[in-house]
Order: sequence, then structure tokens, then C-alpha cells
Amino acid sequence: MAKIKTSFFCQNCGAQSAKWQGKCPSCGEWNTFVEEVIQREETKRGYRMPDNGARKPVRISDVTVDTQKRLDLQDQELNRVLGGGLVQGSVVLIGGEPGIGKSTLMLQVALQCEGLKVLYISGEESEQQIRMRSERIGMKQDDCYILTETSTQTIFPFLEELKPGLIVVDSIQTLTTQVIESTAGSISQIRECTAELQKYSKITNIPVILIGHITKDGTLAGPKILEHMVDTVLQFEGDRNYGYRIIRAVKNRFGSTSELGIYEMNDRGLRQVSNPSEILLSHRDEPTSGIAIAATIEGLRPMLIETQGLVSSAAYGTPQRSSTGFDARRLNMLLAVLEKRSGFRLGVKDVFLNIAGGIRVDDPAIDLAVVAAVLSSNEDKPIDSKCCFTAEVGLSGEIRPVTRIEPRILEAEKLGFEQIFVSHYNLKGIDSKKFKIRIRPVKKIEDLWVALFR
Repeated sequence: MAKIKTSFFCQNCGAQSAKWQGKCPSCGEWNTFVEEVIQREETKRGYRMPDNGARKPVRISDVTVDTQKRLDLQDQELNRVLGGGLVQGSVVLIGGEPGIGKSTLMLQVALQCEGLKVLYISGEESEQQIRMRSERIGMKQDDCYILTETSTQTIFPFLEELKPGLIVVDSIQTLTTQVIESTAGSISQIRECTAELQKYSKITNIPVILIGHITKDGTLAGPKILEHMVDTVLQFEGDRNYGYRIIRAVKNRFGSTSELGIYEMNDRGLRQVSNPSEILLSHRDEPTSGIAIAATIEGLRPMLIETQGLVSSAAYGTPQRSSTGFDARRLNMLLAVLEKRSGFRLGVKDVFLNIAGGIRVDDPAIDLAVVAAVLSSNEDKPIDSKCCFTAEVGLSGEIRPVTRIEPRILEAEKLGFEQIFVSHYNLKGIDSKKFKIRIRPVKKIEDLWVALFR
């Protein structure tokens, strides 16, 4: 019998070493190396994949592309994040915190695809539990099959027999292969099982969606090579204090990574939110200082987001700077610009900033709304509720232009806003007469302060 061979793998980045090491030379983490068996015995063979002929070099102009290359998942939010649908033969990895709704979302996708045979492979729940969840969300689909199995050598024969159009695996950390002698969820098992599913997907042209766990740091559990192997990596996130969930594309070989999908979690599952502004704008009976509305864009989708600012005297001597949903370093930079370039004495005051709805915004066009909210709270004067902002603020205090200004203006007009503050340099090439909303150009922060509070 062949001698059993073992090797050490870093649980953080997947680096391999012949001996144990206290510090990983690849990622620099301590005490992350674990020993795993890597000997492949003669009696343990992997599943033999279908043979589609020998490969040979092909001129790129001779490669034929199927016109139906994308699969409609009957979910507009997920289709948008994927770049217009699921590409045939692609492998998608979706990760998120426990209880965030990954399994619910994928089960809804499996039950929504009418006319498509879907195989839902679960290694975490029983068939009865999945049936109970499907009844709770109120969906039925005769072409959705459930398989509660964790061994890939058992799963592949069922795939050959059933020939599904879509495969969903919940989750990749529960699968095992006989090729590797290690426990489920280990780095070797995750890498080998993903490689087998990826090879099967590419050969049969069947798309595969993998659900993955995440670590306490928020990264996907398993080796870093797992994210390189798959075609698309999606992050499913949300604040437990809110009922809303956001899905983002971290990596996408077939589309943009700047798209965003929004869902609302309720007792019937996940509801698609076609108009994000409905959850990001609050409705008040009386005007309140420190509130400004920003016209932002996530990918191709314009959204209006409520920015809340609070400025108060520092009670303990050292001023506090805190932000939720906005980069704290960006907030410090904007406060420094207000202090240095515009003469507002904010260095001795506490400043707090919050993006309503539990969403995180990286669009620089929100800068002007942040400045307006801070100035409104500092002056204790409310901003007109029918007014919104979209512009970037530079270090010299100038109001800089932003891209795709017309969709932002149209979204504000559609939601009933009467005026929008933009950069003066954004007016080039724009016909202001075709918009019903009043466009107010500003060049510097002083111009904004005069327009709002004088």
C-alpha cells in the first residue's frame, strides 16, 4: 500500500507547505496552517467526466457563440448583478453571513425558473425542511428537484441521469470527494470539489451556483484560489436591524462589478425592490435640520439616498468623527475642506454622519449632500425637502462634475423633486430646458451656503 502523504495548508489564503509554520509566508497570518492528507490511492478515483472529444487549437473567428448564451433567472435584481442573466456553463459563488438569506434566495431562484429543470443539492438541510421553506415563500415548481447528498461521487451519476438546466449547491463547504482524505470544509476538499463541479459545468455547458460560507472577517471561507476558479463572485449582505438585503458582484467575468441588487426580507421570502429610493428616503411631517438628499448611481441604476448629519459641541474636549455607510476618511477630508477653505469652525465640534436605509455608498457624487447636511446641522436650519444634490467636492473647495449627470437629474425629477444642485462644469452639453426640475449650478462651497441659508 502506498505511503500516506500529508501537507500543510494555510486556512486563510490556501498556501501549501511541506512542514508546519507558525506564520504564513504568503498572507502573514499566524497559526493558520493545518495538516491534511493529500495521497491519492489507486482504489480511489474521481468521477469520470463526460468526454466531448479531444481539444485542439481553434481560430477565434471560427468559434461559434450560441445566441441564447444567458439564462433568465426570472429575477430582475439578480439578472442585473450578473450582467443580464446567467451565462451557460458558468460557475457562480455567492457568499454571505449566516441567516442573511442565501438559501432562501437560491431556493426562490430554483422555484421561479419555469420550464427549466433545476437540481437543488443541499448538504445542510433535509428534504422536509426545504419543502417547508418553499411553502413559506409560497412558490411551487414541478421541475425543481431536491437532492440531499454531500459526496460528489454520488452526485454526478444523478446529474447524468437527470440532466438539469441549472445546478444549485448549498453549500460548497459541505461537499466531499473520495479523491481527498480530509474532512468536509477543509481547504483541500473545497478546492477539489469546486474543481470537479467547474470541469463538469464547462464540459456539459450547465451553469452552477455555489453557496459559500464566510469567515468572521467577512471573507469567503476556504482557499483564496476558490474565488479565482469561479467565474462570478457575489456578496449577499445586509444589516440585521433593517429588512433589506443587498447583493453585489465582487468579481464577474461576463459583466460589470458595479451593479447592485436590492431585496426586502419579509415573511414570504425576499421581495425584489425595483425602486430603491422608496427604502432610502424617509417621509417626515415637519422639516428637520441635517437632512440632505443625494442623487447617486450604482452601476447603471440611479438612486436617491438620504444623508443625515449631526453637528454638536464636543462634550469631552476631543471632537468625535463617526460615520455609518460612508467612508470615515472621506468625511474627515470634507470637514478639513470646510474648515480650511470655507472658514467653518468645525474643529471643536462632534460630527456624526449616517446614510439612511443601512446602505453603504462609495459614489463621490454624494460629497455635496454630505457637506449640505453638515452645514444644515451646524446652522440648525432645515433644507427644502424638494431639493437634492449631486457633485464631488475637491480639496480646494471647488464643486467638481460627476459622470452620467442626466440619469441623476431624471431620477430626481421622476420622484417629484423641484431643484437639484450640480457642479457648474456639468452644464456643458446639457439642455436644461428639457428638464422640468430646476437645475442650480454651484462652483464653490460658499455658493452652496449662500443658496441654502441666505
